[in-house]
Amino acid sequence: MKTPLLPLTATLAVLGVSLAHAEDTAKSPFALSFTLGATSDYVFRGVSQTQNEPAVQGGLELAHDSGFYVGLWGSNVDWVEAGGYKEDNSLEVDLYGGFRGTFADSFGYDFGIITYYYPGDKISGAVDPDTTEVYAGLSWKTVALKYYHTVSDHFVGWTTDDGGDTRGSYYLDLSASYDLGGGWGVLGHVGHQEVEDNDAASYTDWKLGVSKDLGFGVATLAYTDTDASKSAYTWDGEEVADARVVLSFQKSF
Repeated sequence: MKTPLLPLTATLAVLGVSLAHAEDTAKSPFALSFTLGATSDYVFRGVSQTQNEPAVQGGLELAHDSGFYVGLWGSNVDWVEAGGYKEDNSLEVDLYGGFRGTFADSFGYDFGIITYYYPGDKISGAVDPDTTEVYAGLSWKTVALKYYHTVSDHFVGWTTDDGGDTRGSYYLDLSASYDLGGGWGVLGHVGHQEVEDNDAASYTDWKLGVSKDLGFGVATLAYTDTDASKSAYTWDGEEVADARVVLSFQKSF
């Protein structure tokens, strides 16, 4: 029997609306994102983590609509073995989680906890470099201020001047970026690392760079420098906190 066209069309339209509604209601509140990247030098808070060598990096993050998130990030490193902390280490793994959101249109907040873990066998008598920090940050448009506070016994293997724990060390990070249009942007940063009761290990760092969205990822060229003590930040014969230019690429998906 031939079915009239109008009723069939109406039926399909209703069915389409129902399916669309079902898809909307079934949409997961979770979002999983990934990053992959490479850099000519892995610089963290102004200090090379790879003894002035390149690094390959990647991570994943699971975020909930409510603002809660957890993530995992990794990179090759070289300072842990070079500094005499652990044997058979060439990797940093960051585990983190927190809560972020926005308010009053242009303002944002972010707070959480992060652990920097370095797999390997700790050398006898050495300080454990694994570090845990809590953090809290506020942002306005493209300007962000973030505070990190060490809650583990030590901050990346440092001790106080008399050999004690460096729990209570902190890092203050002020960063800003500006969109120039056409995929171009500029970025700036100044930060201060205070290592508890260790003046030689404490320093200020700064960075200025330019970025370009290439469509398949973002390339960044940045100049970074610190006022860190040369003797404190020369590891295995390599100066790791002096001025340098770093080229990096990151793809997010």
